[in-house]
Amino acid sequence: MTTTTGRDLEDGLDPRPAPDAPTNGPTTTVGRDAEGLRIPPLRERLSPPMPVDRVIGWLAPLLITAVAGFFRFWNLGNPAKFVFDETYYPKDAWSLLNYGVEHQFVEKANDLIVGGNLNVFVNPLQPSFVVHPPAGKWLIALGEWAVGMNPFGWRVAIAVLGTLSILVMARLVRRLTRSTLLGCVAALLLALDGLHLVESRIALLDLPVMFWLLLGLSTLLIDRDWMRRRIADAAEPLGRIAPGQWGPRLLWRPWRLVAGLCFGLAIATKWSAIIPLAVFGLLTVWWDWGARRAVRSTLFRVSTFFRAILDAFVAFVTMVFTAALVYVASWTGWLVTTTGYDRKWATDKDPVFLGVSLPNPLPGLFDPLRSLWHYHQEIWTFHTNLTDTHQYQSSPWSWLVVGRPVSFDWVDKIGPDKGCSTDRCVQEILGIGTPILWWGATIAVIACLVFWLAGRDWRFGIPVLGVAATWIPWFQYDDRPIFYFYAIVILPFLVIGATLVLGKVLGPPEAPPNRRMWGAALVGGFVLLVALNFAYLFPILTDQTITYAEWLSRMWLKTWV
Repeated sequence: MTTTTGRDLEDGLDPRPAPDAPTNGPTTTVGRDAEGLRIPPLRERLSPPMPVDRVIGWLAPLLITAVAGFFRFWNLGNPAKFVFDETYYPKDAWSLLNYGVEHQFVEKANDLIVGGNLNVFVNPLQPSFVVHPPAGKWLIALGEWAVGMNPFGWRVAIAVLGTLSILVMARLVRRLTRSTLLGCVAALLLALDGLHLVESRIALLDLPVMFWLLLGLSTLLIDRDWMRRRIADAAEPLGRIAPGQWGPRLLWRPWRLVAGLCFGLAIATKWSAIIPLAVFGLLTVWWDWGARRAVRSTLFRVSTFFRAILDAFVAFVTMVFTAALVYVASWTGWLVTTTGYDRKWATDKDPVFLGVSLPNPLPGLFDPLRSLWHYHQEIWTFHTNLTDTHQYQSSPWSWLVVGRPVSFDWVDKIGPDKGCSTDRCVQEILGIGTPILWWGATIAVIACLVFWLAGRDWRFGIPVLGVAATWIPWFQYDDRPIFYFYAIVILPFLVIGATLVLGKVLGPPEAPPNRRMWGAALVGGFVLLVALNFAYLFPILTDQTITYAEWLSRMWLKTWV
């Protein structure tokens, strides 16, 4: 008997038998399967329609984003000092804004800047060796240009991206699940995470990496729908591509270009974004393959085989080549000036290949690029030979269970003379994820692996592959100082995984009322627990003055101290 399964409908596989296919029992009638259930049209199976609540689909995420943005911008200028690694990136950004490259600062530059004195560069100017690409620092510089070289100014651009990431999450999950409700659940979970709040309020580079990766994935999902609609156009009205054919050429993929731009900006902020680009680049090619199989395209002819190779090649050029151009463009300030670190390394050095000197007909063009390549070799050597230790370094094994958070700022021994209600108050900015969310989401990602492989639901592969691409690569650097706050890049995929599993708990819209009622209660209960956990931690996420006893009550694990 020929039937239509949920897997068929979700993945766009055509449940109808081929015209000449034999059957072993009752067959479908027109538009119905053997059980009398409606068979959705090909277009609907390839790309299910988006929810019709278009206005609410924007207003609800925007409301959540606005509330979350309030907490990210509230009192953003405090503490009025450089916090943790802010001692590097805001100053480098200020140098980029003034000179196009990073220069060295005088010894007490931090105190001078906080005091309003911006005469802080070493005189004469000296190049500074920096170990991260410039894009993230240019972003910080944009805030400094708009607001000024002060704590609010060097944090404001990061706060903007942190706030916008919540809106992007809502729209991404709405598209992934075709549910505005689940999109809002995902946005709430992201907004209620402690690490996300903290890193939205501090000028570090990891949150911009997270934002660009999240936006890049969003554009790939838009491209997926865009591509599948065009596959459906080519298959109509027969509901399939002619036997032996591979379907339409899809060389112009504008959303993949946008994805390449986003992934390029992520890599131009931190190199760790290269792995997600590779993983999601391969995934988008696999989505193409699945769409063509859904309309019975075949690879039995040489011409169709080469069409598949062409699809993969176009994806590579569109995404990887675009990302590479964006990356090189991010170094423009270093390339067009002459005072950057290693900028003149290639001057008067002929190119050498396999020990043989080569002519250099255009030194003005090639020498800067050769110097940039040498600079990257120096950066790679630095990253792979770190031997220092740090009290807050942690193993990636502990990240998903929030084993060793990072204290970005700590002030102790605040007495009654400064408003303390006891003899000892403290202030802290603790970079810690909301534990209930991280613990629950980690379990959910394991469930996603089952739903993906056993249930064959493509959507659950996204959080599994996303967590793998942003977490597993760090294990090869477990012998050097790495920190839990790097895990902010993993967070969106944990949230997506948790939301997809919560969607399973909630049940489909057509489920019996009691089933939906209990599912909604469980989903609402989890979100409420996350919100209460976030509220409890809020004072140590935002540098509030609390008693030492209140602070200690929030240290659930010894490794948090």
